[in-house]
Amino acid sequence: MGANDRRIIVIGAGPGGIVSAHLLREAGYTDVTVIERDDDVGGTWQRSRYPGLACDVMIHAYQFSFHLKPDWPRSYASQPEILAYMRETVDALDLWTMIRLDTGATSASWDDDTGEWTVTTTTGERLVGDVLISAQGMFGEIKWPDIDGRDTFTGQLVHTGNWPRDLDLAGKRVAVIGSAASAVQSLPEIAKVAGQVYSYQRSPQWVLPKEDYPHPPEQIELFRNDPAALQAHRDGIMLWIGSNAPFSNRDILLGAEWAGAVAISVVEDPVTREGLTPHIPWGCFRPLFSNDYYPAFNRPNLELVTTPIERITPAGILTTDGTEREVDVIVCATGYVVDKFASRIPITGREGRTLDEAWADGAEAHLGVTTTGFPNLFMLYGPNNNAGSLVEMAEYEVGYVRDLLLAMDEAGVDWIDVRREAMDAYNAELQSAIAGVEVWHAGCGHYYESPSGKIVTQYPYSMFHYRDSVANPSLDDFELGHVTA
Repeated sequence: MGANDRRIIVIGAGPGGIVSAHLLREAGYTDVTVIERDDDVGGTWQRSRYPGLACDVMIHAYQFSFHLKPDWPRSYASQPEILAYMRETVDALDLWTMIRLDTGATSASWDDDTGEWTVTTTTGERLVGDVLISAQGMFGEIKWPDIDGRDTFTGQLVHTGNWPRDLDLAGKRVAVIGSAASAVQSLPEIAKVAGQVYSYQRSPQWVLPKEDYPHPPEQIELFRNDPAALQAHRDGIMLWIGSNAPFSNRDILLGAEWAGAVAISVVEDPVTREGLTPHIPWGCFRPLFSNDYYPAFNRPNLELVTTPIERITPAGILTTDGTEREVDVIVCATGYVVDKFASRIPITGREGRTLDEAWADGAEAHLGVTTTGFPNLFMLYGPNNNAGSLVEMAEYEVGYVRDLLLAMDEAGVDWIDVRREAMDAYNAELQSAIAGVEVWHAGCGHYYESPSGKIVTQYPYSMFHYRDSVANPSLDDFELGHVTA
């Protein structure tokens, strides 16, 4: 089977799907179909649109290396800017012909006899391919809070991950449940327009200052006229992001907590300030960054509520101290189901075994991309691949998939399936390294963990370590298959 013959189906037209379409076409794969459940490209950046949404990675490191944008106005970009960039990239690289919108995947099954994947779609079609790439990412399924009475609320209940386009909060009483990334970004913006805002916080988290600054006009002009200068600027940022292993430097950890404590000190009310002060090490929860979060609590219309929620009532929220606060809108800033990865849709591999069954004790994969028993299934931003810049990691992952496919073409192989011993050895080393990251085991009960307690999202090494790990792949780690039918 040659490169032009291999049929490739990609699920998702977010950053991973865009990278797949471009890099695989550049490698000579002409039969690539990217299916997307929504009506636009962009993935999370298309579905999430809550006020204040922005990337927490400097934007020059959060863009495609093959389509650098010279005129980002600031060091960090907002959701509308990133989504516009995703669309513009698809336009500029002429990728639309490879993408099918409003076409979600409802299931995927491998046929042992034919060596093919069949993907059933939301349109009722059955797409058949030789290779399946899951570019679903981590943030495709929102997580609602498990609070009694949620369905009884007579006001408007929304989730930050599916923000209504026409939601008007002007003058309204708003409750925000949660204190992680989406709450940190949205609360200051909500408080600017709402009449009264209640922030329901279960656990205070460190929110560090964000080095968000404008790019001077002369710098943007330089980047427009000198691609080498733009590349050098990006390389400098990427060197810092890519070469540092997470939470391994104690001085950096202590410095982060110091910076967080200084940031909290702007809160004027001592009770509120104490309520916002974490008593856990920085890095135990996902790192958060904002210059607006703590100052927002000096607004008279924003109240921090740390008493646990007992239940949601038809009129608002009742806490365990017997206080009911009546509100018009409840905003659930409670994140996503992040431990399912490709298994968010039913996927059946060899001998009829499902991905859910294979991952009963927690998701795992070899290099985060392939998992035993599922030939020619490749995952982007899969288990334990959360590191640095998602976009850059997607390029490493797709580069790895491309190189494996080229090696298969050269060897005349129809399918590959990672050997169990190779995957087990990789994950044993990985989990040993994860065990050595102390702050991830400080009792936060965070989203890093699967129900079994195994950390399935985080990569314990540097992003450049991952880049080097997937360079020049060998087929020795795989069982090689040929279709005889």
